[in-house]
Amino acid sequence: MDGHDSDEPKQNTTDMAAFVQNLLQQMIVLFLTTIALDEMGNRIDELEQSIKDLKEEMGPEESPSPVPASKSKPDDSKPEDSSINTE
Repeated sequence: MDGHDSDEPKQNTTDMAAFVQNLLQQMIVLFLTTIALDEMGNRIDELEQSIKDLKEEMGPEESPSPVPASKSKPDDSKPEDSSINTE
């Protein structure tokens, strides 16, 4: 063996260390991404359950009326107010 051959194991070790460090960093990113996705999945499950609970509290669904109920009440009060003001 000449002196040149002894440098190759050092270079291989350095390359392997860089490869392992890069691989470890990629694994950490994937692990953190997996945790974040799992947390989002849990949150979605909680929101779906909340929606289900709210629907159960509301009771059976009725078809929506074309005129919202809140607008019909002020219309009923206007004729009464106008009759009082006419005198």
